[in-house]
Amino acid sequence: MTSTVQNPSATAAAPLVTRHAAGRGSLGGAGLVLAGAVTGQFGSAFAALLFPRAGALGAVALRVTFAALLLLVVTRPRLRGHSRADWSVAVGFGLALGGMNILFYQAIDRIPLGAAVTLEVLGPLLLSVVASRRPAGLVWAGLALAGVFLLGRGDFGRLGVAGVAFALGAGAMWAAYIVLNARAGARFPRLDGLAIAMTVAALVSLPPGIGAAGGTLLEPGVLGLGLAIAVMSSGVPYALETLALRRLPAATFAVLTSLAPALAAMAGYLVLDQGLSLLQCAAVAMVVAASAGAIRTGNR
Repeated sequence: MTSTVQNPSATAAAPLVTRHAAGRGSLGGAGLVLAGAVTGQFGSAFAALLFPRAGALGAVALRVTFAALLLLVVTRPRLRGHSRADWSVAVGFGLALGGMNILFYQAIDRIPLGAAVTLEVLGPLLLSVVASRRPAGLVWAGLALAGVFLLGRGDFGRLGVAGVAFALGAGAMWAAYIVLNARAGARFPRLDGLAIAMTVAALVSLPPGIGAAGGTLLEPGVLGLGLAIAVMSSGVPYALETLALRRLPAATFAVLTSLAPALAAMAGYLVLDQGLSLLQCAAVAMVVAASAGAIRTGNR
């Protein structure tokens, strides 16, 4: 089943309390979130390989710009017939999207990938606590939060203030992204809202990227890697998440994103040669348990 459709004014007033039908739609939405998270975290790991050549800002510019172009070609969004409120949501969605990417890439340029994602996911976790309307939601969010801190414990001693600040800022933008993505999905058909928002994000990230990397962004090798990162880190994950938010309550979606640190740690191990300790493995198990509990609670 798919989620019930609400009118735009109701969605704008209370985007986090939308009721969704239980059953296959919710389970399918969870699968979309997990698939997007896997591709996104591995894309971030590969993006770190681009930093020595294009820098963090250059990598963001390539990723978001290529993703915007791909979405515009595939979706061909309809630009007419939308209200001023619709455009406000789309622009806000794009600013959150661009800010999230810029801040996160600044973070992983300074601190390990697993630690950066661990800190970043605190934003969605806080959102899940605020949005939860059942005591069980608070329990699962608390368990996920404990796992997040445990997962990053081995890296926190090496973190710098700037890296932590950028990661926490990315987490705040991630929470805003979840809310505005849900609103855009209610106001725009298909993936039109995402395509427009990604274009706004590209317009925000491209100038600083060009200023930082210059002509390096036009080198064939850099362009090729940037295109691959865009598909893995932006195009596929954001499309899947947009579809998932039409099937899942925002609170369940937010807790499911707690899997991101575990997936980031795995991507860091396979791509960037970052090992997993027994303590981190225990943290992964806690986050998985919390996510499974969130899915069960959301389906009741």
